[in-house]
Amino acid sequence: MVELIHVVEDDEDIRFIVEYVLVEAGYEVVTSGTAKDFYEKVAVQHPELILLDVKLPDGNGINICRNLKTDKKTSHIAIIIMSAHAAERAVLEEACANGFISKPFDLDDMLNSVKRVLNGHDDYQQKQTRKNSNN
Repeated sequence: MVELIHVVEDDEDIRFIVEYVLVEAGYEVVTSGTAKDFYEKVAVQHPELILLDVKLPDGNGINICRNLKTDKKTSHIAIIIMSAHAAERAVLEEACANGFISKPFDLDDMLNSVKRVLNGHDDYQQKQTRKNSNN
């Protein structure tokens, strides 16, 4: 079964290249340029992974991530936050994201992050485990 990834990115060029790389890697991809479009699509079809930009024209990716992670219908969906402005630790903790990609990003690094999260390597969970073991 092909894994479905939903890319939520308002920059059309970034959205296009990310979709292209993911399709070439064998994933099925759905894209959205706005939070409204994303919510309409995710209500119909749940992906295995969401690549989610923080700054959208009609929403905030951190709030969207938090809402998805606290809703029992969508809490199982893995989410990687993409941002040029946010700090990784804050995003992982505040949004409960499974991963973080800093923009601009290398396409190979992005693809490796996708594979890692889809294979169950959760950056947020690992940081929480390390934090708790240090206390």
